[in-house]
Amino acid sequence: MNKRFFVFMLACVVLLTGAVQAYAKGGAAKDPVYTIATDTTFAPFEFQDASSNYVGIDIELLAAIAGDQGFAYDLKPLGFSAAVAALESSQADGVIAGMSITGERKQKYDFSQPYYDSGVVMAIRSDNNSIKGYADLAGKRVAVKTGTEGATFAESIAEQYKFTLVYFDESPFMYEEVKSGNSAACFEDYPVMGYGISQGNGLKMVTDMERGSSYGFAVLKGKNQDLLKMFDQGLINIKRNGVYQKILDKYIATN
Repeated sequence: MNKRFFVFMLACVVLLTGAVQAYAKGGAAKDPVYTIATDTTFAPFEFQDASSNYVGIDIELLAAIAGDQGFAYDLKPLGFSAAVAALESSQADGVIAGMSITGERKQKYDFSQPYYDSGVVMAIRSDNNSIKGYADLAGKRVAVKTGTEGATFAESIAEQYKFTLVYFDESPFMYEEVKSGNSAACFEDYPVMGYGISQGNGLKMVTDMERGSSYGFAVLKGKNQDLLKMFDQGLINIKRNGVYQKILDKYIATN
């Protein structure tokens, strides 16, 4: 073999090896920053505080799990419907938004282990004393939030109790619909309604909680499985070390 050619080839090997090592050390391959979509107003799970910062159970759980597992993320408050649309169009890697785990959703998404067990209640204007149950809704309008467990439950009984549904993308708009008298009642997740009432949203609950689905963190089916595994392991860890319960206690009163 020509000596010069041999030296040239050896130099190429050395350069290539160095490039591969630099790549392996993170010179070119950086850890991903996951885009996580969430709702805009679903207190106490996500909402804006007085300084316009997003806070709530979902926000703090995600931060604690990311810290435990060492992954970075970019939070995108989009509204529930827009968050799901972003996930389906691959503009988001995951969604955490008080999202109920249902059989239908499992056809399109992979869910984490449940991080909160919820249920549905009916609420009316606080000064309304004429509606005491579902039977009193006959012939009336009922407000629901698009894509939620409350909407699904209301849809399941609308024909039986003969009421019509009107849909909203945000909980506050749904509440205003009821307070204004345009709708007789609304259906909402129990912890969300309970928190809203405690903050003076002008409504009151008039039914016992109907058992609902559990909340889960979602990724598109077959995608971002590493992120999903980290969420599950982080959830286990923060439950063990007490951080999970501290977050819940901060936002949901136990008595």
